[in-house]
Amino acid sequence: SPAVVRFHGGGSAANTAAWLAAAGGRPVLAGRVGDDDRGRGARDELRALGVDTRLGVDPELPTGTCIVLVGPDGERTMAPDAGANDALTPEDLLQDVLAADGHLHVVGYALLRPGSRRAALEAMARARAAGMTVSVDPSSSALLSDAFLDDCEDAQLLLPNASEAHALTGESAPELAARALAGTVGEVVVKLGPEGALWTNGEEVLRTAAVPVESAMDSIGAGDAFAAGLLHARASRASTAESLAAACKLAAQAVATPGARP
Repeated sequence: SPAVVRFHGGGSAANTAAWLAAAGGRPVLAGRVGDDDRGRGARDELRALGVDTRLGVDPELPTGTCIVLVGPDGERTMAPDAGANDALTPEDLLQDVLAADGHLHVVGYALLRPGSRRAALEAMARARAAGMTVSVDPSSSALLSDAFLDDCEDAQLLLPNASEAHALTGESAPELAARALAGTVGEVVVKLGPEGALWTNGEEVLRTAAVPVESAMDSIGAGDAFAAGLLHARASRASTAESLAAACKLAAQAVATPGARP
């Protein structure tokens, strides 16, 4: 059937960085792009949005690209080509920005793809050694296995959606899944889409409602915006309830915005 084709910047880590900048943060993005117009365009777009980009340039692989099919209900199906993302190396990481008062956020795709896994694990280990806190967004329930949680040993916060929480624990109820995961990483926030979100540290549980959206454009980037809102609020020393509310508010903005970025 006929379709409308648009080109937008993407990539889960890049989206989260862009929404962090929109929320008032000062994000630094580590990644890898190809030596091509798409890579240079991605760098320039992110810098214009307020993101400090530290992107390695791959001489052979192209910049990663993803085809996203958005249905009438705003939900999406993705077909990614990782390209240069699959060649991320420890040399692409940011030793000069590691600081005890900082935070490292890792998107699960980096851990789930063999080509980038070593660099992602190195980033988490370096961050912990520097006294930073670490969070992980599992990214894709279809790719998760039991081994994923072993890779999260340096993280204190996990940000799955309901299907990812189920895939990691076998628990269908989000609260039970979250409690189980909290035993591994300490704190868990489960993104529940239109039902909001819940947080637990394994003992207490807090829930927050989603922010209503009058005109939903698409859900692309909503999870990344949620993570950005949550992390920025936590960095600003907001309470857990305030952080969840800020996350849901930024996610609602993403749903009402075409594409994955502000």
